[in-house]
Amino acid sequence: MDLSNLKPAKGSVKTNKRLGRGQGSGRGGTSTRGNKGAQSRSGDKRKIGFEGGQMPLHRRIPKGGFKNFNRIEYTGINLDLLQNLSDKLGINDFNIETFIEHGLIGKKERVKILGRGQLSTKLNITAHAFSKKAIEVIESMGGTANLIK
Repeated sequence: MDLSNLKPAKGSVKTNKRLGRGQGSGRGGTSTRGNKGAQSRSGDKRKIGFEGGQMPLHRRIPKGGFKNFNRIEYTGINLDLLQNLSDKLGINDFNIETFIEHGLIGKKERVKILGRGQLSTKLNITAHAFSKKAIEVIESMGGTANLIK
């Protein structure tokens, strides 16, 4: 046995249909495409979502909603989380760099301090926005809430 004797297994290789090669091929004439119409022509393709002339689903469903492109998105951080960080790491001054360093926000995110939880230590916090309750709690403990403009 050598390489010149190798053949694929019987029945494993099939020849492709040779379409449009005349009447003698057995598939001449319409070349298995049927008679007339767009699908029988070369270059036929239908639009994505085409439903045979019926109004397609993406046009039957109504448009809705409004996206305000002037909206400013904030990432909320609650006081209880800041108190936990303060207890674990001994930090009393929080600013944007501190939040980024400890993985609370990404580099380009804005921060809003929210009022959930209690404080047991004086914290000085610098952020883009504060809720009213957060400011009350921070200042009642003698801390400061500094706004970034």
